[in-house]
Amino acid sequence: MSTDKTTYKYSFKVRYIGKNYAGSQIQRVKDGVSPPTIQSEIEKAIRTLIPTSLGSDKITKKRPIKTVFSGRTDAGVNAKGQVVHFESEKTLVASKFICSMNEILPKDISVADLKEVSTSFHAQGSSSKRHYQYVFWNKDHRDAFDGDLIRFKGELNILRMQKALGYLLGEHDFSSFKSSGTTNPNKTCFIHKVGCTKLDDMIVIDIVGNRFLYNMVRAIVGTLLMIEKKDLEPEVIKEVLEAKDRSKAGKNVSPHGLTLIEVEY
Repeated sequence: MSTDKTTYKYSFKVRYIGKNYAGSQIQRVKDGVSPPTIQSEIEKAIRTLIPTSLGSDKITKKRPIKTVFSGRTDAGVNAKGQVVHFESEKTLVASKFICSMNEILPKDISVADLKEVSTSFHAQGSSSKRHYQYVFWNKDHRDAFDGDLIRFKGELNILRMQKALGYLLGEHDFSSFKSSGTTNPNKTCFIHKVGCTKLDDMIVIDIVGNRFLYNMVRAIVGTLLMIEKKDLEPEVIKEVLEAKDRSKAGKNVSPHGLTLIEVEY
């Protein structure tokens, strides 16, 4: 008699403030301690809610749930639309599952929009676009409510910054904007949309692409600020891009202003 069990695949969205976590992905145990991550907290909460019965004695054991994220975010990075999928041997009631998860999870993580998906769905592999947003202050004086966002002193030319970003549109080798931690040999990304706006004292930079390299957005923003600080021409970012040399680009900015806004499928 077959012992195979029916499994159901579900996806949901995760929102989090990343400042208290070592990134989204589970980290290796170091000195017997595994740092807190978004994935570890999510999986711990799911295991609490979805036990499985093993054997004729009906002994209940917490099921080894494995989640797959649409992409990895670094330590300190936030998300409003991170997508996660996992499999369950039980059918789930969306409203009950979401409510229970949000009661269990830490206050800086929440989930929404649970739905059953096809067996072929893959949170990372099935995605087509990712939208990242970076925000920071543009003012001379610190304010008690500035939070963790960086502050750039001096005037910024939004039109120049938008022009510089425009050179990144389309398909390019983004080696100049990758960090040394990048292990994927494929450095080619396609940027669909870019934008730079000023809202009072806040600068908002939006970048939509099919994929992003490790620290890529933070390096791009750092390069924009380098160009503005040194009063260089916007075309400099095109020269940096074509150089395929990380040393030509600006420094990575802080992760705290970076948020994964949405993942499209």
